[in-house]
Amino acid sequence: MQRLAAFLLIGGATILASFTNPVATVYSVDNSQSSLSWTAKKVTGSHTGTISVSSGKLEVDNNVLKGGNFQLDTRSITVTDIKDAGMNGKLLGHLKSDDFFSVEKHPSASFVITGATAKGGGNYDVTGNLTIKGITKAISFPATVTVAGGKATAKATIKVDRTKFDIKYRSNNFFENLGDKAIYDDFELDVTLVANAQ
Repeated sequence: MQRLAAFLLIGGATILASFTNPVATVYSVDNSQSSLSWTAKKVTGSHTGTISVSSGKLEVDNNVLKGGNFQLDTRSITVTDIKDAGMNGKLLGHLKSDDFFSVEKHPSASFVITGATAKGGGNYDVTGNLTIKGITKAISFPATVTVAGGKATAKATIKVDRTKFDIKYRSNNFFENLGDKAIYDDFELDVTLVANAQ
């Protein structure tokens, strides 16, 4: 009788735990529908481009974001604002060099969510670890997430201080007398992740 009671107690606790601690649904990022565009500004103007999202996932529990990550292929970086092929190629080559993203040494970058605070209406304050050039720093930003029909879509604009990732080329904080050749430290990443339930 005691064994039966113990069995029932353990079984009941297991069933209760399954209801009180539900497993989040994992949504796998569809890299063909996901995108990332970047904007970098300098004293005399700005440049824009894209980087391919290679993989990732979003973890959702009862339509609420709980976690996730995404990876970028830094070798896929493009420049979209310069139409002249020669000038475009020159800037692109520079961005891939050690002055900027060192894509041969560091062919990927990533972001891992460490916290997501729901603010209502699909809005979140997201915190996590961003890794660029092998350097990982904690960042935070607002994001929106919608979940419907077996699909989760996350959107965010992320402001990044490039100097924290050893990208100091023409930064006023590290070089003097740059004048109008200075490049601002902060750049923006506009991210859209489209993910399907597994």
